[in-house]
Amino acid sequence: MGWYFSRQTRDQLIHKLIEPQDAENARSEVIAHTLRGNVLWSVVRITAKRAGVMKLAVGDSINVIRCDLLQGSGGEWGYKPLDESMHPYYYSCPLRYLDMAPVQSPEWREGVRAHHARRRKPAALMA
Repeated sequence: MGWYFSRQTRDQLIHKLIEPQDAENARSEVIAHTLRGNVLWSVVRITAKRAGVMKLAVGDSINVIRCDLLQGSGGEWGYKPLDESMHPYYYSCPLRYLDMAPVQSPEWREGVRAHHARRRKPAALMA
């Protein structure tokens, strides 16, 4: 997927990315989100309005971990949407989010856990 830019502030973009979305086939609602630098992590609950969306029956829901990369350029802010199934090469996702959504990429989750384990080690032990 590519980048999507528009003339808005970073805060406006973040607000847009976390507000509920109601489309023809599904409704999505961010149930948790956090910002790590220019990476917006969120857990999104997707509810099918049509059978087959995310392999769901009508009315059924699934949670997914989303990773939106944020970037500013020339007075505009943009984002690149990714999710766990794409194995984003970013690992600062909050650990608690892993318990909030079914596994879509075991390898990516291992990377998230390793990232947090490295951060917990005192600097003297890493030298």
